Amino acid sequence: MSGGKSGATVKARAELALNDEFLRKAVRFTTERLRNGKKKASEEHGNWEEWRERGRQIRLHTIAHLDYYLNTFVENARANGVHVHFADTAQEAVELTLDIAEHVGARSVVKSKSMVSEELHLNHALESIGVEAIETDLGEYIIQLAGEMPSHIVIPAIHKNRYQIAELLSKEAGYELPPDTTALASFVRKKLREKFLEADIGMTGCNFAIAETGSMVLFENEGNARMVTTVPKTQITLMGMERIIPSWEDLEVMATLLPRSATGQKLTMYMSGITGPKRTADGDGPEEMHIIIVDNGRSLQLGDPEFQELLNCIRCGACLNACPVYRHIGGHAYGSTYSGPIGAVLTPSLNKNIAEWDDIANASSLCGACYEACPVKIPLHDMLVYLRRRKVESGNGNKLEGMGMQGFATAMSSSKVMGGLLRMGKLGQKLVVRDGFIRTKLGPLKGWNTYRVTPSLPKKSFRDQWATLDQELKAELREMPTAMRERMEQKAREQRESKDGGGHGHG
Repeated sequence: MSGGKSGATVKARAELALNDEFLRKAVRFTTERLRNGKKKASEEHGNWEEWRERGRQIRLHTIAHLDYYLNTFVENARANGVHVHFADTAQEAVELTLDIAEHVGARSVVKSKSMVSEELHLNHALESIGVEAIETDLGEYIIQLAGEMPSHIVIPAIHKNRYQIAELLSKEAGYELPPDTTALASFVRKKLREKFLEADIGMTGCNFAIAETGSMVLFENEGNARMVTTVPKTQITLMGMERIIPSWEDLEVMATLLPRSATGQKLTMYMSGITGPKRTADGDGPEEMHIIIVDNGRSLQLGDPEFQELLNCIRCGACLNACPVYRHIGGHAYGSTYSGPIGAVLTPSLNKNIAEWDDIANASSLCGACYEACPVKIPLHDMLVYLRRRKVESGNGNKLEGMGMQGFATAMSSSKVMGGLLRMGKLGQKLVVRDGFIRTKLGPLKGWNTYRVTPSLPKKSFRDQWATLDQELKAELREMPTAMRERMEQKAREQRESKDGGGHGHG
């Protein structure tokens, strides 16, 4: 699903979400809990900002030398007996997966949570060749039954409650299940245990790939990824090309940042390091292991000073939990696999299609909360501005908005023009002002006044009051003690001299 293909804009989808009271409450409740958990965990850590900077430096260094670390990882993984494949596009990644499935004669695939497989729409592709694909993460399993996309990077079913989940699982069970969390989890556990034992292929994502040993690391809380990676005879790992980190030492930093940022945990329940397929002495594990390294637009960011840091993302979801827009409209309003601030930048950047996604960068208040929440300090709020600029430069800007900004520039460049417009505004607003507010929903005021009201222009503006205020200030200065006034004047002279001399060299 995409902004262009769906035939709806972010604004239209957001309208639907804003009118869904249940969705808004569910998303607000869970994101608030996650935000508070992160806040508590980072405060208890003590030197959180220092670790954020360490994480940022690791990611900056790795992405700047991505070719070296990718080559190192591939060499070591192949030495461990892993079949490593490269996919430039989503289609190539899908074809590689289907070839492996056909080669091993697979009838079913069990999957642990993988945003890359969602990005590739892989379940539909597998089903098209008669292979059953089963999500084994509880949240992913729920939305698979509902026929939906994830609404959150970390908690895909954030928008559903236990009554809705009980209804979905009852249909799957063929009998009514109570809306009790323990009973529902018990049914899913039993159902999936059968799927694990029957599956021909286990498929995972990859949180981090360790270059120095050719290992991959998975973070999870349910234990399903361990079942996926040990029971089926064949394993496929789908890995975004940017998921590399140099060493296990670097993993310590990421293992500190990611769980705290994602869920407020000090450590996830399970952290698995996998280095190659089953060896002779091993009691379990896959006999054959494949890693598909996916580009799909990621390399387009390399060398781009405005967007290369986008590849630093560790997919913790903290920016979603902090974003005031996401907390009101949820994930589906973004119209793509990735939602929230990271999705608003990642989707058009990977696609390089500003025309199709020309409205997604507007789904932000540019408040910077995403940057403050990000454990590796990605300046998403700046990137959203860059996307808006590129939209205008590509000719996809709103012409009416452009005319309005030109008019604004003309008004602000002349005090006389500005003063005249304010006087006209004060007269014109009398037709629509009631009790000091403008509530009409006409023209450019419609979008704003649908959910709030516009204050009227004051009878006397700050500019009008300035002459009087200036006189009052001068009078206060005259009454000030001489010594204090002289110190202030001396300070002002020093600042002027420093500013005037700042551009000159010294002989």
